[in-house]
Amino acid sequence: MYSGTTFRTKSGRIMGVHQRIDRVARRHIAPHIPAGVDFPSYREIVHFEGKNGPDGIKRKSPAQDEPWHYVNPDDPNDIMLLGMIDEHIANLIAALKNDNHVRAAFESAWMAHAITDGLTPAHHYPLEEKLEELRGEGIETRTSTKDKLVLPGETRRHAIKNNWEFWGAKGVMTTHLSFELGVATTLSGAKLDGIHRFDTSDITELESQGFHNVFRHILHDVHAMGMYEEFQQKGWTRHLARETKHELVPLIIKAVCAGWYTAIVAAQEQV
Repeated sequence: MYSGTTFRTKSGRIMGVHQRIDRVARRHIAPHIPAGVDFPSYREIVHFEGKNGPDGIKRKSPAQDEPWHYVNPDDPNDIMLLGMIDEHIANLIAALKNDNHVRAAFESAWMAHAITDGLTPAHHYPLEEKLEELRGEGIETRTSTKDKLVLPGETRRHAIKNNWEFWGAKGVMTTHLSFELGVATTLSGAKLDGIHRFDTSDITELESQGFHNVFRHILHDVHAMGMYEEFQQKGWTRHLARETKHELVPLIIKAVCAGWYTAIVAAQEQV
C-alpha cells in the first residue's frame, strides 16, 4: 500500500494508506487497552511509517534486509510473512514489558505495515517468481537502485522487452502501483470511523483461534474477492472503490488491531 514518497518523514499523512489505517486502528484498539499498559499513540506509531518505515528501507538499501511483504493465499506453506509478523509481535511484547516506548512504537508501525501489505490484493501476485523469470536470476542480486529499476537482458532487445513487460502499459509493476494508487485515491476523502470497529466479538474470535488463524481467515476472505484480477481486466471501477471502503479496509483494520491486541495481552500476562 502507498505510504508516501519516503523522501520526508511527514509524506503520506494525507494520502498515505498505511497512515490512515494506523490512525483508525489506534482509535479502535483504545477501549481494549488495559489500565497500566502504555501503548504508543498514533503520532508515535506513524513516525515509523513512510521514510522511517519498511518502504524507506527499499530506497535506502535495496535487497539488503528489505522486508518482503508478499504472500500466496493458496499456499499454506508460504509462512514467511507470518514469521515476520510473529517477530514484530514478540518484539512488541518485550518493548511493552520493558517500557521501551520508542521500540514499542516502531514494532507497532512495522507490524501494521506488514499486516496491511499482506492483505493488499496486489501483494498476492507472485512478484518474486516473475522477477526471477524476467531477470534470469534471484532478486537478491538487486543491490542498487538501478538494479531494482532496470531489468537486464541477454541482448539489448531482450532487455527492452523485459523492462516493457515490467514497467510498460499494463506491466507487472505498473499495474501494482496503479492498483495501490486507486486505493489511496479512494480513501483520501473517505470517512473510515464509521466502519466496523474492533469489538468484543473480534477479541473472542482471537482468543479462541489465535492470531495466525484469524489472519489466514481474513487473507482468504480478501483473496476470494478477486479484486486484483478485476482490476487487471477492467481497471479501477466503482465496484472496486466500494469494496475497498466497505470490505477490504475494515478487514485490514481488524487484522492490525488483532496483531496489536495479541501483543498487549501477552505483555500484560508476562508482567
